[in-house]
Amino acid sequence: MNGSVAYLAAAVGCLVGVAGIVVAVVALRRARSRPQGRPAPGDPLRDRDADALRGDPRRLQPGDLVEIRQVTYAVRGSIRLVEGGWSWTEHLLDDAAGVRRWLSVEEDPELELVLWTAEPAATITPGAPTIDFAGRRYSWDESGQARYTATGTTGLDPNGTMRYHDYQAPGGARLSFEAYGEAGWEVARGEVLHRAEVMIYPQGGTDR
Repeated sequence: MNGSVAYLAAAVGCLVGVAGIVVAVVALRRARSRPQGRPAPGDPLRDRDADALRGDPRRLQPGDLVEIRQVTYAVRGSIRLVEGGWSWTEHLLDDAAGVRRWLSVEEDPELELVLWTAEPAATITPGAPTIDFAGRRYSWDESGQARYTATGTTGLDPNGTMRYHDYQAPGGARLSFEAYGEAGWEVARGEVLHRAEVMIYPQGGTDR
């Protein structure tokens, strides 16, 4: 290697070293200027935070108020159902105009909220693989029998058994058949609710 080549190589090496030092200094300054210990911004209505902000649907009980899609309902009664190791709750709601709905609350394993509207004039019966009703085709999803315990005003005995057949349509619409005790089938259509559409107002205190 002659003198000129050696000098050029040394100069290039020096420039590379200086550039590396500059990059390291800039990175260190950026790291020091970044707030320490501050969590990244997130959606305040994520499942882990929603109950703190909007109330916990799993703790609903008779006497509470629940706002669904900007309509306020009173919880008149609640039914807890158990089938093997699986359980869910259904709450009878009514609004200021006397309109009644049922709200089912289930964890399987994610929290699922469904708002049900009774169809007392329906003449359909369960059992078929698919059922056409109100312009939709529903496919069988599950069926079974559960034991229930009722509290508040539900029109049911305090405890007993319930049979059910559940159907679903594309898009998540639900169709349910339920028979309590020796009564006949009751038909209801259901809409799955987004967690942000439900606000709970406990009337028995906020420590529940």
